[in-house]
Amino acid sequence: MAYVAVSGGQEAIEESIRLLHCMRGSTFKELEVEAIEKKLGLLVDRVMSESGLYAPAYAALALKQAEGSIEEAVFLLRAYRSTLSRNYYTLPASGTEMRAVRRISAAFKDIQGGQILGATYDYTHRLIEFKQPSAVELCARRQCCLKEAKPVPVVKLPRVSEYLKAEGLIDSCEIDDMEPVDVTKNVLEFPADRSARLQTLTRADGGFIGGLAYSSIRGYGAVHPTVGELRCGYVELEVPYLFDETESICIGEILLTEVEGFIPEDDDKKLKLAVGYGAVLGRNENKAISMAVLDASLETEGPAPAQDEEFVLLHGDSLEMNGFISHLKLPHYVTFQSKLDSVRKTRKEPGHES
Repeated sequence: MAYVAVSGGQEAIEESIRLLHCMRGSTFKELEVEAIEKKLGLLVDRVMSESGLYAPAYAALALKQAEGSIEEAVFLLRAYRSTLSRNYYTLPASGTEMRAVRRISAAFKDIQGGQILGATYDYTHRLIEFKQPSAVELCARRQCCLKEAKPVPVVKLPRVSEYLKAEGLIDSCEIDDMEPVDVTKNVLEFPADRSARLQTLTRADGGFIGGLAYSSIRGYGAVHPTVGELRCGYVELEVPYLFDETESICIGEILLTEVEGFIPEDDDKKLKLAVGYGAVLGRNENKAISMAVLDASLETEGPAPAQDEEFVLLHGDSLEMNGFISHLKLPHYVTFQSKLDSVRKTRKEPGHES
């Protein structure tokens, strides 16, 4: 959908942009990009997830430019992402290889490798600290934590679901060599491949899929899961070695949140457990859980919104959703005049009471 600028509107648009800069310049205090990246990490992680681009510094820069507007920052980061070349495709990465900084299970008290609470707001009092610690104090606390920390060997943490698969309570799926669908290069088709579905959900607006997952849990659907395992940590990314494809090279690591949710389902009059899966960039636990709920919900049939694949996948994209709503602010002079003409015509018809 395209629009032609209104005659004489260029000067007004330029003045609007000038006023925007005036609004952003209402204080002499500088907001550094590094401060946004390091101190507003959860916000930066959400923008990266919805943008589909792991670039903390650029996400922080986009947030600064957008005055903290998530949807505007996502727009900026996705636009930048579209300009980047694709030189390599990484090899499949497994969460079992994750260097976990947080790992919990709501299904079992004792799990192999132990529960790791890590850094979370789950156990805080949720009271505003009106006297916030200074940057110097926070850095001192961090340095103290690092000095007191004991080195922990990096070990593979088996998935909780593996225990249940061994008992035959969860179906085991064979790994195939099918290339995953890339939703950034291919049009989303229905019914969607599961890889396309998961990609779409991980890029979806966190509030939207959170609300849909909540609706399913409340009864507008068939899924009320137990978090079998939630883990957050760093995963190494590898690409094939140019001169020997049997070898690979690590090009870095990214922070991920991964969730497996367990849901009872009927299997020929015998109950078993289905698994809903969610994985998102950064520390983004509620979104990963919501994604796992919707992943499982879309495997069920019913009239609820969370069970409608087309409804869920087409309406959750942050860029599409906010862009279409935002376009309502643009000129609709011709179409609205047409509507007015129709209303006036019907009111003039015989028998219509004014």
